[in-house]
Order: sequence, then structure tokens, then C-alpha cells
Amino acid sequence: MVKIIGIIGSPRTGSNTEILIRKALESAENAGAETDLINLGLAEIEPCIACDICKNTGECAIYDDMRDITRKLEDAQGLILGSPVYFGNVTSQMKIFMDRSRPLRIDFKLRDKVAGAISVGAARNGGQETTISAMHEFLLIHDAIIVGDGAPLAHYGGTGVGGVIGDTRQDEYGLETSINLGRRVAELAIKLNSRNF
Repeated sequence: MVKIIGIIGSPRTGSNTEILIRKALESAENAGAETDLINLGLAEIEPCIACDICKNTGECAIYDDMRDITRKLEDAQGLILGSPVYFGNVTSQMKIFMDRSRPLRIDFKLRDKVAGAISVGAARNGGQETTISAMHEFLLIHDAIIVGDGAPLAHYGGTGVGGVIGDTRQDEYGLETSINLGRRVAELAIKLNSRNF
């Protein structure tokens, strides 16, 4: 069975981003995948110090929660990243996670893993696209396979609106795009790993 990991980049527990990531993972489970959830806001992850030890050893020199996260990502077949919009970009939690993923780039350990992104802003055009684009760029550098939500208008991924925690539960558009994205990530990961396509 393929495993899809959802990564929440919000510093808040129970955030609007978490609501949409959970919806995407529920949809992935309904499509036949196993899922896991990583909340970066609860993780102890130090910033990259550019020591370059990972280039020689393949492992980060910093001993924190990123070591377990790295192993989980290596074992997964799909990823769904989520971040609220912070000044048109990802949160510091998500950026530290991205920067600390350097050991995964050695031998391209995320290559051909199916991935997508979800973002939540305070308004419908509140920077979700640029935030999703930042996560997509990160995934492309790792040579992952990016999917959108597969909606008729071909959106980037899950795009939610929420100012107060819980708002995304009533955001039909955000819920729909996140559910679609979770299903798409799972369906393609299952196809690629079964070789029946």
C-alpha cells in the first residue's frame, strides 16, 4: 500500500491549514492510500547552518526531529505540503523544513514521489498561489512529480480562505480543492507504484 504524508506548516495547532490537509489525507485514504501527518509547528527543527556535512555523509549534522521526518519522507510514495500565507510565501516553519531537506537531495531521494500543495490565505486572492508556487518550486528541485487538484479550471492545488481558526470548515471551494488534491496524489502514487498504467 502506498503511503501519503501530509506536512502542516502552520505554527498553530488545529489551524485552517491543518483542517484542509486532514481533508486531503482523508480523501487519499478513500482512494486506497495509507496516510501520516507531520505538524511542523509541534516539531523541534533547527535552521540549516550551511555546514555542508550532509554533502559528505548524506546525513544532517543536527540531531532533532528532522531526522525522523526525513526517514518518513524517504519511505513515503506521496507528499502533501500545506502552509498558510505569510507575506505571500510559506511560514518560517515550512521554510526551515525545506532548507533542512538537503540530505534528501543527495541521490534525489524524493524523485518520482507524487506531491501537491495546499495554502490558506485571509482572502480568496490572499497569496495562496504564490505560497503554493514556493512549495512547488521546492518539490521540483527535489524532482518530485507535482499534481494539481484536477478540477475543471486546473487549479494549483488546495486553496482555502480563513482568518479565524475553523473558517476553512465552511469554505466549500477550499474543501473541494483539497479533497481533489488528496485523491489525485493517491491515485497517481498508486498507479506509479503498481506499474499498471
